[in-house]
Amino acid sequence: MGFLVLPIILAIPFLFVIVNFTAYLVKGKTLTKKRIWQPVALFIFAGFPFLFFMFFDWGLENSCCTDSPAFAPENKFGIYTLIIICIMAYAFSSFRVAIFAPIPELLLNTLLILGLVINGIMMFHIKPVELGGLMILIGNSPLILLLILQLHKNHLLLIEHNYKNKVAPIKLLDRICFKVLHLKPLIKYPVLIVLLVPLLIVFSLLLFLFGQKPDTLIRAFTDTYKHGFSQLDYLCDNVNCGGHFLCSVGALGNKKIVKPIRLGERNNEKIICNRQLLISNAFEEILHKKLPKAHYFLRKNYNKVGAKIHKHYYLFNNSNISNIVYILMKPLEWIFLFTLYCVDKNPENRIAMQYLNPKDRQKIKNSYSPQTCSKTQI
Repeated sequence: MGFLVLPIILAIPFLFVIVNFTAYLVKGKTLTKKRIWQPVALFIFAGFPFLFFMFFDWGLENSCCTDSPAFAPENKFGIYTLIIICIMAYAFSSFRVAIFAPIPELLLNTLLILGLVINGIMMFHIKPVELGGLMILIGNSPLILLLILQLHKNHLLLIEHNYKNKVAPIKLLDRICFKVLHLKPLIKYPVLIVLLVPLLIVFSLLLFLFGQKPDTLIRAFTDTYKHGFSQLDYLCDNVNCGGHFLCSVGALGNKKIVKPIRLGERNNEKIICNRQLLISNAFEEILHKKLPKAHYFLRKNYNKVGAKIHKHYYLFNNSNISNIVYILMKPLEWIFLFTLYCVDKNPENRIAMQYLNPKDRQKIKNSYSPQTCSKTQI
């Protein structure tokens, strides 16, 4: 649903920025009047990250089987703080009428460069081949153009200030900042990128004082699944998504114990189904239908357990361990089955429909024969 709404939300502000940026390149000023342009541009600059958090990061947890957050849940505090600081820097830069002292002015422009760097990283981090990646490209473009435009305006404001005031700074640090600010843009901006290194080191040390890891800014990108800079994709190896992974690994055990029934489909791939897996999935389906809030709570915590098990998932390829898992799950299987028979008029129909393609599910809905289904073997 989010992917359907988001393009509509982004379209108008996206065109607004593109048109004004193009006009500025041609005429040296935006088409929209300054008193309207400044608040609208700031609203877009602050609003787009908010939409990003809502659609691509908020409430998500690392999972092999669902949408993973853009930033690692345990390390997102630092990157969120940086983004907020960049928004504040853009706001100060946009509404001021005169340049600041050399050191604050240099820091301000460096933070705008940081905003460019973060947006550039995000365009590589969220894979463009995905629909979400396409939305990131559309959403990031206005922010990048606004930052470039503001950096150029800052440079012009500095030139105007120097033309009217030719007083050189006295202190050594002020003189160094003054010289950096007066470099030509092709030289100044790479220098500002270099200055980001000590700035981010100091910021990381401050985060460390608040209990964050020293490399939390890097981990925000790398400790994720299925994104451009993700380093945890290997944890998803051999993980079958779309159902109960404990029951799935149980089906990998000894056939005489786990008793596979038939093949099923999960994410367009064939999987082996035993009755335990089908009952468990049928129970989750009925829980989602009858008690969606309870299902959300249980699924959320179930995924947390799954994330820990993923690290040692290779163990479940061992037949003996899979047999043990199957046996341990047996009491839960009986509870699930008892619940299904209490709340569902046709529990066996629901069980039989699990992990089938839509056509086969519909056939079972129309006419179901337990005798026929029980003869289906792998």
